[in-house]
Amino acid sequence: MVRARGLSVRLKLTLSYAGFLMLAGVLLLGAVFVFLLKYQEIGISRSGVVISPPGTVLIRAFAPTAGIVLACLLVFGLVGGWLLAGRMLSPLNRITAATRTAATGSLAHRIRLPGRRDEFRELADAFDAMLARLEAQVAEQQRFAANASHELRTPLAVTQTLLDVARNDPDRDSGRLIERLRAVNARAIDLTEALLLLSRTDQRSFVRETVDLSLVAEEAAETLLPLAEKRDVTVETSGDVALASGSPALLLQMVTNLVHNAIVHNLPQSGTVRVTTSVHPGSVVLAVENTGDKLTPQIVATLAEPFQRGSSRIRDDHAGIGLGLAIVKSIVQAHDGTLTLAPRTAGGLCATVRLPDPRYTGS
Repeated sequence: MVRARGLSVRLKLTLSYAGFLMLAGVLLLGAVFVFLLKYQEIGISRSGVVISPPGTVLIRAFAPTAGIVLACLLVFGLVGGWLLAGRMLSPLNRITAATRTAATGSLAHRIRLPGRRDEFRELADAFDAMLARLEAQVAEQQRFAANASHELRTPLAVTQTLLDVARNDPDRDSGRLIERLRAVNARAIDLTEALLLLSRTDQRSFVRETVDLSLVAEEAAETLLPLAEKRDVTVETSGDVALASGSPALLLQMVTNLVHNAIVHNLPQSGTVRVTTSVHPGSVVLAVENTGDKLTPQIVATLAEPFQRGSSRIRDDHAGIGLGLAIVKSIVQAHDGTLTLAPRTAGGLCATVRLPDPRYTGS
């Protein structure tokens, strides 16, 4: 919407300063005039000299001087107000310049307004913090888009290759080809659904309900029991009733992803996964620990990033699409919680989810 240009804030402040100064001058001169008029009346009554009207001489003598004083006050108010307004609004000009720079796409610019804290400094600091978050989010989205494009291109390229081979060799076993195409297509579908889930989670478009994480953990463990038995992994669940506020479907997805990740990235034989829930002042905690290879803190720090699976971790047909822990992190953040990943000394990973207790937050 195009707005008609009006008076600048600096000019408005200048006129306000000058107007206030003129009003104060008028009131002061009026008080002086009343005082002098009263003083003249007292002198006339005591001397017995009659002057008609008594205030005429005083007005003629006082008016020119009062006019000169008011004119000086007006000039002083306009000039001084203009300078003071400019000095007071200089931080706002820097903020405006930074806003225009950010509007062109340059999110790396910061105001960094010096001086002690006041309203302008708080505004500048808040704007800098907003720019930092936007820059990080844009960078993350660009990296995510590049990774997603790469991951989606891989099954499409494999499909294209299989179709080209089948066209060039009509006598090739079609059953095996169809099975390969089915597996590649299933992977592409899983990746697309994971991307959609990740997008919906970031938007926080869900209705909050009270959910018992201990029951969710048991449901996830029961669902993944066939996979655990196939990989010779024992899944144990224990803990207290842990009530959280959120989406039952998303919290179930969160726990399922954590348990699935713990089962897949485990020891080749006799692995263990432990899922525990606990209640702490102001929060509820879900912890998923698994045995497995030893992990370095550098690898663990990247596991929650999209499409990161860990270079030293088990890679096979069950390794997933690299979005499991990224979805967990997104769901936890959407529920105002925190996700902590830490390597176990004996090998494996410990994933800890801490969510607000609805009894303390009032949700």
